[in-house]
Amino acid sequence: MKVNCTLGNGFKEVIYQRCLAIEMNKEGLNFGREIEQSIFYQGENVGTRRADFVVENRVIVEFKALINLEDVHLAQAKNYVVAYDFPIGLLINFGAVSLQHKLIFNPKYNTVLTKNNSENSKIL
Repeated sequence: MKVNCTLGNGFKEVIYQRCLAIEMNKEGLNFGREIEQSIFYQGENVGTRRADFVVENRVIVEFKALINLEDVHLAQAKNYVVAYDFPIGLLINFGAVSLQHKLIFNPKYNTVLTKNNSENSKIL
């Protein structure tokens, strides 16, 4: 929220990534940017993808700077959460007039997340 309030919309994704990295460093969060992850199909490596951020080795954060989020962007974020085998992810769009954000859940962990909802809210 601080990055969005300070910069507003209209910048490229990389600008927001750099600003959020500054804020996460200030908060003492452990994170990595553009962490490469192998994608497997039937046990074979078929390529790699890079999520914008991996925070505390628990949450995938994907950025967009678009006028509006569409289903394809949600699908991309979900694919990262599943490929990295994380229970949750966060999709943030800085390009809209108002900040847009969506929590993304890995279906593999759905029952665990439902049972431990209060614990998961502490992650974010």
